[in-house]
Amino acid sequence: MSVLLIPNPTKDAGLAVTRQAAAVLAGLGVQVLMPQTFAGEGRLAGVQFLPEADAYRAADQVVTIGGDGTLLRAGLSCMRHGKPVLGVNLGRMGFLATCEVAELPTKLQRLAAEDFTLVNRGLLHAEVPAHDWRADAINDIVLFGQTRLHPMDYKVYCDGAFVGSYRSDGMILATPTGSTAYSFSAGGPILDVSADVMVLTPVCAHNVYVAPLVFAASRRLEIIADAENRDGSFACADSSDQCDLLPGERLCITGGGQGLQLIAFDDAEQFHAIENKLMRR
Repeated sequence: MSVLLIPNPTKDAGLAVTRQAAAVLAGLGVQVLMPQTFAGEGRLAGVQFLPEADAYRAADQVVTIGGDGTLLRAGLSCMRHGKPVLGVNLGRMGFLATCEVAELPTKLQRLAAEDFTLVNRGLLHAEVPAHDWRADAINDIVLFGQTRLHPMDYKVYCDGAFVGSYRSDGMILATPTGSTAYSFSAGGPILDVSADVMVLTPVCAHNVYVAPLVFAASRRLEIIADAENRDGSFACADSSDQCDLLPGERLCITGGGQGLQLIAFDDAEQFHAIENKLMRR
């Protein structure tokens, strides 16, 4: 078995947790891989360094060390290469990166023994036809005004049928995985990660009767920024891939398809995270 370690140096100071993980895995007879960019860090005995794409191809599993953002950034590469991923949490929340540092030796032992299950997390696929822009998101797609100084008017369609008009600062389309992130902060519901759905959540809507809407992932949504808006808009996938839209242009979103495979050791990990990280007082 070979495991690729993807650390976030800003979270893992001196790569201390990465070194711990590498030592545990090597002691279990697992081949440890890391991207070539970390070869100069030193004191990573037993680690084989490869160009990043080669490392993904050679690995059986991937372990990210940082937080949910670290896992999100590595997630698309994991999907492209068909590799399941385990996230070690050094961040504040840890809804995707569910392995805490104190659990690391035990969970790596179970990983080496192949004592785990794979949980598929669905994606959102975004497209802006006017600019030939396409992006995938594990958490969410957001649409905002360029300056955020003015409320924006949006029209939403589902499979061609008009859903409603919204005046708001922006719109969030989230997967069940992303429903505990930005969408939740904007008043959206928490969705069961096994549900094949997506949620549309307005941000600071100028209407007391506006509520988030849940759609089947098989639906095709179109969000059109009104041509009379004073600002252009921008769409963003998982806070990274971005596209600017002119007034009147469409953002199209569908769900489903190939998803991210998370390594899990407990069927109730989502509910444990909700109880411990959102419901704690």
